[in-house]
This record gives sequence, structure tokens and C-alpha cells, in this order.
Amino acid sequence: MITALAVGSLVAVAIGVYGKLHEPTNLAFSLAGFSSGLHAKAWLGTAAFALAVVQVLTSLAMWGRLPGVRGDGRIAGVLHRWSGRLAVLVSLPVAAHCLYALGFQGFDTRVLLHSLLGCFFYGIFVCKMIVLTKDDKPGWVLPVMGGVVFTGLTGLWLTSSVWFFTEFGVTF
Repeated sequence: MITALAVGSLVAVAIGVYGKLHEPTNLAFSLAGFSSGLHAKAWLGTAAFALAVVQVLTSLAMWGRLPGVRGDGRIAGVLHRWSGRLAVLVSLPVAAHCLYALGFQGFDTRVLLHSLLGCFFYGIFVCKMIVLTKDDKPGWVLPVMGGVVFTGLTGLWLTSSVWFFTEFGVTF
């Protein structure tokens, strides 16, 4: 556990240091179907959050904690793994753009919180992936780490996509 936390912390710090030292290009990526890179980021962030909700629901189903859901958990397990993979996949272009085009910034509270949450999210995600491979972990560890990962992503979504849609409207 200590090793996983140390590696995750190093990842979080490395992302933050890179984001702070890297000279932002202010160039947005362009994705077909969206009017701007910021619109694409807001929607990809929302997709990652929606997939994270699927992660929470399927983890509850796998562990028999979702009221009214019965089954052997195999379908929930497959859906859990694939929704997680897709969530990370759609989050990567957003993170790459944030780091490359904007860097680590703190010119207001929302932006500073978003920068910190971005570093935290990928650090705790790496930590969770390391812990996931260990057979001797206590039973409470994965639910707690999953909850912390979900909380980090929720904070990122609230300080980016929700903020963007509130300020500029829900458009493509």
C-alpha cells in the first residue's frame, strides 16, 4: 500500500511540476463535430464522468450492494472493466490538452482547484491500478480507493465541464 501511494504521489507531483514548468501553447485540439476544443473537452469530460457513474453502479452490483439487482456479477464485472477503460481513454485527450495548452494554473480559485484535482486524479488512479493487482490487500481498500478516484473525477467535472456549460451554454 505504501509503495502504491508513493508511486501515485510521484505521478501527481510530476504532472503538476510538468504543468507548471511547461510553457503553455494556448492551442486547443480540434475534434470533428465540436465547434471548439473547449467544447470537445467539456463533452469528453462529461462522457468520462458518465462512465465513472457506470463504474460506481457496476461496482455496487458486483459486490451485491445495489438494491434490486440480482445476478452472478459477471456482466457487471465486464461492464465495470470496459467502462473504466473507456473513461480513462476519453479523459486522456482532455488531460493532454490541459497540460500542453494550459499548464498548471492558479489565477482564480476554480482554476487552481481544477489543476490540483487533475494532478490528484491521475495520481490516485495510478495508485488504485497498482493496488488492484495485489492479492493481499484488505477488503476495504478497493471500495475506498474507487470512491476517492470517483470523487476526484467528480471535482474535475464540476470545475470544468459543469462550469463551462453554465458559463457558455450546453452546445457543441
